[in-house]
This record gives sequence, C-alpha cells and structure tokens, in this order.
Amino acid sequence: MVNMKVLESFSLKGKVALVTGGSGLYGRQMVRAMAEAGATTYTASRNIGKLTEFTELLKSEGLDATPLTYDQSSVESIRALCDEIIKRSGKIDILINNSVARSGPIEELTEEKANWDFSVNATGIIMMCREFGKAMAETGGGSVINIGSIYGLVGYDDWLYEGTGLQKTGGAAYYYNKGGMANLTRFFAGFYGPQGVRYNCIHPGGYETDSQPPAFKKNYSDKTFLKRLANDDDMKGILVFLASDASSYITGTNIPVDGGLTAK
Repeated sequence: MVNMKVLESFSLKGKVALVTGGSGLYGRQMVRAMAEAGATTYTASRNIGKLTEFTELLKSEGLDATPLTYDQSSVESIRALCDEIIKRSGKIDILINNSVARSGPIEELTEEKANWDFSVNATGIIMMCREFGKAMAETGGGSVINIGSIYGLVGYDDWLYEGTGLQKTGGAAYYYNKGGMANLTRFFAGFYGPQGVRYNCIHPGGYETDSQPPAFKKNYSDKTFLKRLANDDDMKGILVFLASDASSYITGTNIPVDGGLTAK
C-alpha cells in the first residue's frame, strides 16, 4: 500500500470475505459491514434456510451476499467451504470467525454437550484459522478476525441478573473457549504473520434487543462507560478497519468493543 489516500485504505472493493454465523444478531451486521464496504461477501452456517432468508433481504436493499452451508465441527466441511469460496472467487482475503455453539449453564453441562461445544468452539476455530490462513498465505496474505466476547476477558458475576427475573446462566465452556480464543489469535498472528496473514480478535459486549427486561438493560448499561448496550451498527467500523488495508500493520490484538465495560 503506497501513497493510498486514507479513506481509500478502508475500502474492501476487490476483496473476498467470509462471515460465519451470519444470521445471528451480531452476524447480520457483520455481513452488512463487509457488503457495504464493497467486498464480495459470503456467509456460512449450518442453517442455510435462515442465511438464505437474510441474504434475500440484503438483495432487496441493494446489497449482495452469498449463503453457504458448513459444519464447524468437521475439518472436512471447513476445507470444503474454503475450497468452494476459492473456486467461486479465486481467493479468500477476509475471514470473520463468528460461528459459536452454546452448551448452556454449568449446572446442565454434560460430557456429551461439552464435547460438542469444544468440537465447534475450540477445535473448529483452530481448524478455521489454520485452513483459511493457509489459503490466504498462498495468495499473498489476508485478515482473520476472531469474534471473542467480554466473557473471555472477565470472570463470572451475578450482577447482570439482579432484579431482572431472568434465570442466572453460567456457561463455563463459553468462558473457557472465548478466553482461549484471545491467545489463539496471538499464536496464529505469529505463525502466519511472515506470510502476510493478520489475526486479530474483537470482544463484543451485550447487544440490545426488544425482548430484554428494562432491569437487565439498566444493569448492563450501568456497568459501561457509555451507559448503553450495543446497537445494530456498533461492530461495523472495527470490522471494516481490521479487514481493510487501513490496519495493515495491526496483528495479534485483542480489542474489546463493549462501551468500556471491561475497562472498569
């Protein structure tokens, strides 16, 4: 990137992006961010029906994204997904690792649930980082953005549920895997860095929805510096930045996107 004007460096035109888990709350704005910034955008999950419904909505708004299906608990499926995108577009420049499995509260965690959880959120993420990183390295580089969580940075606390009427949940496997993702990002940043592949991790906070009780929203908002939960646009800027040439000298970072909650 020589003499590129700063705003041009944020453009994703000519780049090929994959967002996994693209039909979820955060996933939808991640897909939108890639498409709005000009990337050839793919999104993949196990539920092709929900993805297709979402991508049809995007088309009605003048945006374009292609739905694909895969199983993150299977390395064969991960390889097939990578191969399919390269077959269609010739390369892969950007991976947003957003798919996640949730095995539930610690009181209800069984060995079977835990093994499934780890096959998706631990082994699966490692294989996604390896297979797509290898493909990027072969074509001159790229950007992998892992989607962690504030719960990979802080410990369990009941503060969120006080006075809300909601059941307290403590997803031990979720904390474990999101915490591990922080250092896994550093590992791959070092491993594939010499081949021009960058790895960064963002750690989103809570996302506001209509179904949340007012007491929950107040508890969460009071814990942040900005006094609110995340909205439909709060992930877009950081994702485009990390995916683009604007962040070409940034790798191995862990960035909370949480209104300041983990800075308290």
